[in-house]
Amino acid sequence: MKHQLEFEKPIVEIQRKLEDLRQHPETHSLGISFEEEIQMLERKLEELRRQVYSTLTPWQRVQVARHPRRPYTLDYIQQAFSDFEELHGDRLFGDDRAVVGGFARLGDQRVIVIGTQKGRDTKENILRNFGSAHPEGYRKALRLMRMADKFGLPVVTLIDTAGAYPGIGAEERHIAEAIAVNLREMMLLEVPIIACVIGEGGSGGALGIGVADRVLILENAYYSVISPEGCAAILWKDRKASPQAAAALKITATDLKQLGLVDDVVGEPLGGAHHDPERMAATVKAALLHHLSEVQALSKEERLQQRYRKFRGFGQFTESVEAVA
Repeated sequence: MKHQLEFEKPIVEIQRKLEDLRQHPETHSLGISFEEEIQMLERKLEELRRQVYSTLTPWQRVQVARHPRRPYTLDYIQQAFSDFEELHGDRLFGDDRAVVGGFARLGDQRVIVIGTQKGRDTKENILRNFGSAHPEGYRKALRLMRMADKFGLPVVTLIDTAGAYPGIGAEERHIAEAIAVNLREMMLLEVPIIACVIGEGGSGGALGIGVADRVLILENAYYSVISPEGCAAILWKDRKASPQAAAALKITATDLKQLGLVDDVVGEPLGGAHHDPERMAATVKAALLHHLSEVQALSKEERLQQRYRKFRGFGQFTESVEAVA
């Protein structure tokens, strides 16, 4: 099994035993069969998977969210959408391949779909800039969203990025301004917007296409203002404290739902989305259609008011009045 995670080692050992037994020829002349042992190992494997994946720590979920075999935006577009026609460029600087988007159909619904795209290998990761968008990526996304607003098409965004690109070129072309404009303009779009965090949801890079009427998150995805490694480096002065940071940040799907920062948690197949990408795509499609139909039932005025109240309501604080002597 390629790209196994540390906590998956017991699962991988049983999988290897199963593969050995399945490949071993039955010796009919001696009356030997491994069928009973195979069935016993299959039951043991299922039980172990359920036990391991039901008790994942926040740091382990971050590792699953980053799994290189996990489905990416273009995988979901291929399997959950149809008639995709990709559009390129921001009409200002260039075409950022870390952001993909265009016309598509979600079921019978015509939409504009936009998402951050990572690469599977070194060559593709360089092409996609490891899923970290430049300013022109966010401006391309905004161009497509304005097009959707013009033609009355709902917007679906798929988020999977460690964050916006922090390089000198991005700063020279005003990455912070590009993200800020997207936040403002997405709040004002009159068409329905559904966002779904499918893997990593890193900081403003994720939020730049994440202002929506409904924000969904996959069970093993995460959404955070900073990566666990970045938080650990700041607070603990040591990246080895990343597991503690992941727990303290409350970045898992369950925590985010309890805090009211996401609207729905989309369940994943046992073992994570990468264990059954087709089933995961079907689940994401059903969740997107369900929430889209609910949002479309609202009037434009109600939709904008609810979107505004949703994001204004984020955050918790307490107030106290000190007695004046």
